[in-house]
Amino acid sequence: MGEAAFEVSDADDGLRECLNEEINAFNVTATGLADGALLAIAVREDGGALRAGLFGWTWGGCGYIEVLWVRADQRGCGVGRQLLAEAEREIWRRGCDQVALSTHSFQSPGFYARFGYQQCGRTPAYPRGHEHTAPRWSCRAERGQ
Repeated sequence: MGEAAFEVSDADDGLRECLNEEINAFNVTATGLADGALLAIAVREDGGALRAGLFGWTWGGCGYIEVLWVRADQRGCGVGRQLLAEAEREIWRRGCDQVALSTHSFQSPGFYARFGYQQCGRTPAYPRGHEHTAPRWSCRAERGQ
C-alpha cells in the first residue's frame, strides 16, 4: 500500500456525501437492513419563506432527527410541536418504534421532555459552558406494545 496524503480543510467538496454513501453501504452489509430513507419537512409561508423545518432519516426501525429549526418569530406558537408531531407520525408510518436525536442544552431546554423524550446520553462542555444531549422517545407505548 502506497503513501497516503491527509487533506485537512474546512471545505466539503462532496466529502460528506461520499462518506455518507460509504458508511451507509457498510451499515447495510453489516446489519442486512437496507430500509434507510431521508425525512425532510418544511413549513413555508405563502411566498415560500421558510418558517420552520426538520431533516432526518429512518433506518432499521428507528427515526433520527438531525435538525429541527423554528424561525425566531414563530417560536412559542406551537410550530415546533406540530413539526415534531408530523415527524413522529411519519416515522411511525414507516414502521419505526423509536425516535432519537441530538441537541444542546441551550436549544429550547425542556422542549423534547414535554413530549416524552428521555435523555439517554450527555456530553458535558460541548460547546463550552453547555451540554450536548441525546434525547430518545419510544413509540411502543403509542402502539400499545
